Formats: sequence, C-alpha cells, structure tokens
Amino acid sequence: MKHIPFYFLLLTFLLSACAPKPAEPQTLTVITHDSFAIGKDTIAAFESENNVKVSFLQSGDAGSVLNQAMLTKDAPLADVLFGVDNTFLSRALDADIFEAYESPALADIPDDFKLDSSNRALPVDYGDVCINYDKNYFAEKNLPVPQSFEDLAKPEYKDLLVVENPATSSPGLAFLLATRAHFGDDYLTYWQSLKANGVVVVDGWETAYYTNFSASSGKGAQLMVVSYASSPAAEVFFAAEPLTESPTASIVSDGMCFRQIEFVGLLKNGQNKPLAQKFVDFMLSQKFQEDMPLNMFVYPVNKNAQLPEVFIQYAEAAQSPAKISADEIAANRDAWLEAWTAAMK
Repeated sequence: MKHIPFYFLLLTFLLSACAPKPAEPQTLTVITHDSFAIGKDTIAAFESENNVKVSFLQSGDAGSVLNQAMLTKDAPLADVLFGVDNTFLSRALDADIFEAYESPALADIPDDFKLDSSNRALPVDYGDVCINYDKNYFAEKNLPVPQSFEDLAKPEYKDLLVVENPATSSPGLAFLLATRAHFGDDYLTYWQSLKANGVVVVDGWETAYYTNFSASSGKGAQLMVVSYASSPAAEVFFAAEPLTESPTASIVSDGMCFRQIEFVGLLKNGQNKPLAQKFVDFMLSQKFQEDMPLNMFVYPVNKNAQLPEVFIQYAEAAQSPAKISADEIAANRDAWLEAWTAAMK
C-alpha cells in the first residue's frame, strides 16, 4: 500500500476545515388564506434556486388574513401576503400594509387585472363567482335552468338555492355585489324576495358546497349553490371514477357572475425584502401560474400561461361579469353588508 505523507494529510485537513460551509437556508414566510395550494415541486424549485425555506402561514379566509395583517402591521408575521381580493383591496390599501414593488413580471399581465396603480398589490389569479347547479336534477325534472337573478325568485325554484353569508364568506360577498350591480338600490328588495322563496344562507363555501349542494354531497337539499365557474372542472378532476362530463354546470349569463381577482403584496417591515420580491416575481411567473389551476382552480393572469385540458373542457369564464368599481365597493361595502344583515334576519 502506498503511504500518504503525514504533512499532506495535515494540509488536506486544514484546507477542509477552513473551507466556507454552505449557508443555511433563509426562511421566507407567506401568509395566505386557507384555500391556498400549490405543487410541492413548484415551491421546491424556488427554494432550491434561492437557498430558502418557504413557510406558509394559513390564517382563515381572506378577510381574516387581512385583519391579522392589519393588527400586526408594525411587527408583521410574514414577509408576503397573498389572497386579498378586489372586494377587500381598498381596505388593505387604506391600511397601508403593503410596500410598493413593480415586478418585472407585470409586463406579462394585462392591464385589466392591475387595480392598484402604485403596485402595492399585484394581481395573481382570477375566478368568476356564479351559481352552479345539479345537471341531473334539472334534466330529470325537465326544469329550465334559471338564466337571470329574477328567475331565482320564481316559485319553481323555491328552496333550491344555497348561498354564503357575505359578511363571513368571500364568494358570498362577491354574489351580493353582483346583485347590487344588477339591482342598484333595490338589491335588498330582491334579497327579501329570495328569502321568501326559501334561499338558504350558510357561513362559508365549504358548508354550502359539500353539505348543502346536492351534486357534491349526493344528499344535500339544495340544487344550486354560489360557487365558481371553475367548479365543474374540479368535479371531473377529483372524481373517484373517470367522468366524460361534469355533474355540475355554471350559470354565466350576463351580469350574474362577479369576477374575483386575488393579489399578492410585500408586507411593510417584513424581514427579508429581497427574497420577498423574488417570491412575488415567482408567483407571477409562467411556471407558478401554470401550476395554479389544478391546485386552487383559479385562472392565471399571466398571458403566457397555458391552461390544463380539464380547464379547457369543463371550466367556464363569464363573458360579461357584473360591473362594479373598486372605489364604489370601498365606499359602500360595510354599509351594504350591514343593510343586508338587517334585511335577512
């Protein structure tokens, strides 16, 4: 056996001892609503490229996340906040919780989605809140599918609709705003007609969809539910047995849907601004955007992102969603909610 000189071993040891150790991964914290989901491989790619560990802090619905961020503004719990939508955007901007950041990825996003000219809140995804219905029931009963808000208050649809409370649910608020856009000041009169026609109000989307809605639970009493135009695609994607068509469909008549846009922003006083900026860039990138549809069942805002086949076949997008400005929502949201709550007692 060839002997290695002692001094060579000593030199090797000293060099290895002096070599810089790889830096420990930094931690980036992102606060989100409970519905946030993205592929593990997608996040792992960002972590590997940036030597970072991304920690997601899921904190209830979008309203709860925003309230928490406002309460901890001076000592934020996270570096990035995702999930504020256009129904709550003005509240977030008025609270001044975000730091402006003009991501280069904004070049690939159409202007229609950019609701904050100061770039404190950057658009990430969108989805249309609308009524979904049980296709089999309507076919078996030979009952026409309602095509307007007014139709929903007709006797033939009595007790068939479940909605979410707009004071506690993001899709519930979106649906309320759609009725406000359609009826104007008479929106409460319309809601009272729905109440007389047996509309069921529950606290959140999961209860409405998975407990009350017949097509999802198989035993729910309501045949229509306020959900998303992408829900039929989710029914096919998650089906226990392969389906050639969805058991549900969406009512996307003009003005009957409300388009939700979700935003991301850098929290002021966050601990890791450079990494937070990189993560925002990543959320707007084609890779992240193409991974969203089958995780959160929302549409990407990046114009280069390709949709999965199940979305193309089964999801729908409203051609003429309800029109109501962010400024009008900001000025009247709380008053509209209080009035609705009083009217629906």
